[in-house]
Amino acid sequence: QVQLVESGGGLVQAGGSLRLSCAPSGRTFRLYSMGWFRQAPGKEREFVSAISWSGGTTGYGDSVKGRFTISRDNAKNTVYLQMNRLKPEDTAVYYCAAVPSSGSMYYTSVSEYTYWGQGTQVTVSS
Repeated sequence: QVQLVESGGGLVQAGGSLRLSCAPSGRTFRLYSMGWFRQAPGKEREFVSAISWSGGTTGYGDSVKGRFTISRDNAKNTVYLQMNRLKPEDTAVYYCAAVPSSGSMYYTSVSEYTYWGQGTQVTVSS
């Protein structure tokens, strides 16, 4: 069983930046594809970004392209989401997710992921 722990959320003004981190407890996640999703009140969980196990392939949702950057440090067993030029509409609970994958794939659908974190709140004030 993989338990994912997110950190780095908080309150920030529009135009500011935050960096989210996600680390699994109990085991290495080197051979896992990782993703970030978000969910605002009353809305469905939305794909934000994902990265292959090697870090060589990444993908982004249309609403965050050019502003967010996903990365991973397998030596530190951590995946990051750097969020720049934040907007009030980025306000949501952000979730980290993982799925076993040794290829160059990344995944964009909620149903494709096996493990989920508890989420971290990001609030962007206008």
